[in-house]
Amino acid sequence: MATPAKRQRVAGPVGGGDPDPVAGFLSWCQCVGLELSPKVAVSRKGTVAGYGMVAQESVQPGELLFAVPRAVLLSQHTCSISGLLERERGALQSQSGWVPLLLALLHELQAPASPWSPYFALWPELGSLEHPMFWPQEERQRLLQGTGVPEAVEKDLTNIRSEYYSIVLPFMEAHPDLFSPRVRSPELYHQLVALVMAYSFQEPLEEEDDDKEPNPPLMVPAADILNHVANHNANLEYSPNCLRMVATQPIPKGHEIFNTYGQMANWQLIHMYGFVEPYPDNTDDTADIQMVTVREAALQGTKVAAERLLLCERWDYLCKLEMVGEEGAFVIGWEEVLTEEELTTTLQVLCMPAEEFREFKDQDGRGDDKQEDNSLTIRNIPKLKESWRQLLRDSVLLTLKTYATDLKAEQDLLSNKEVYAKLSRREQQALQSI
Repeated sequence: MATPAKRQRVAGPVGGGDPDPVAGFLSWCQCVGLELSPKVAVSRKGTVAGYGMVAQESVQPGELLFAVPRAVLLSQHTCSISGLLERERGALQSQSGWVPLLLALLHELQAPASPWSPYFALWPELGSLEHPMFWPQEERQRLLQGTGVPEAVEKDLTNIRSEYYSIVLPFMEAHPDLFSPRVRSPELYHQLVALVMAYSFQEPLEEEDDDKEPNPPLMVPAADILNHVANHNANLEYSPNCLRMVATQPIPKGHEIFNTYGQMANWQLIHMYGFVEPYPDNTDDTADIQMVTVREAALQGTKVAAERLLLCERWDYLCKLEMVGEEGAFVIGWEEVLTEEELTTTLQVLCMPAEEFREFKDQDGRGDDKQEDNSLTIRNIPKLKESWRQLLRDSVLLTLKTYATDLKAEQDLLSNKEVYAKLSRREQQALQSI
């Protein structure tokens, strides 16, 4: 796994001066009741990315690695201005839902006596974050074209600017006693958004609460030290009194302990965290085909206006069924299509004869169940109907055209270790995410 710029001491306007941040952090853990197993150690040695956690003795599945009391979590509910944030909750609503936590961080970072100061000392240097949102636009577009990351970043930057100037800055200016001028900075806010994107946790809802709004993000000391790989060996468990990191696999002495940030494709990892797993290590990696690309491929096959009109009618019907959308994607994993229902229905509707489509609509999208095996496992794709395979092929070819380089050139680069080593870190990361 490539090394992202992580786990360095905070510098700049909110920096501290602890010469040994790990010792300070471990002492703080003892004071606040954050219990680390004697079998684990926070270290820079033997980790894939800056600070990490390493097994000092062999660990068995089910063993507790550390427990974080809920009082130690840093959130909008536990920070020193929690009462104010709660009273102003209505004015702090935003598209991201992150504004209260970000304001909590802005306040605590500049507070000399913040209870979380030793925790902040293990944060990355904010100016060194390697998210693509900090890359020059030209470089981002050139290296990540076709992945969807440049488009996602542009939306992020628009939302960050909007939130900062319409909500965050007015709030800080209304409370100058709580926010010093040095934290009233769009650059710092931008950096903290990236940090929350990469380091925060979101407690899952209970099954009976699935219809509720998602829980707000929170910072979990110790848990955010762990790095990520798809084949992780630890997992965070939520309980009423604490959050527990528990081993899920045997961890030999000297091996790094890895959490999971979720089932993340490489384009998602580089977008949200600023790193990727090298090919082919990321078993959660995917290939995406934009839904509108399948529509474009189908339109290429039409010859007259009447056919184009009928195809548009079919697409509108798929939208009505909520199988497709203008910004959605069909997601293809290593062994199967993860959006199987959506892609199967789309291929079926776009490829069926006109009369069959009329019947399909009359039955409210409930087609004949007595049909051949159209399961979209990778092995089964060659067995699909010819019209389905052709539409899939045309969609893949259109998708490949969106990338700046061709597949063979990228494969050659990856296989030539000498040439690959001469690439910049960003070039290497981008190559792995395409």
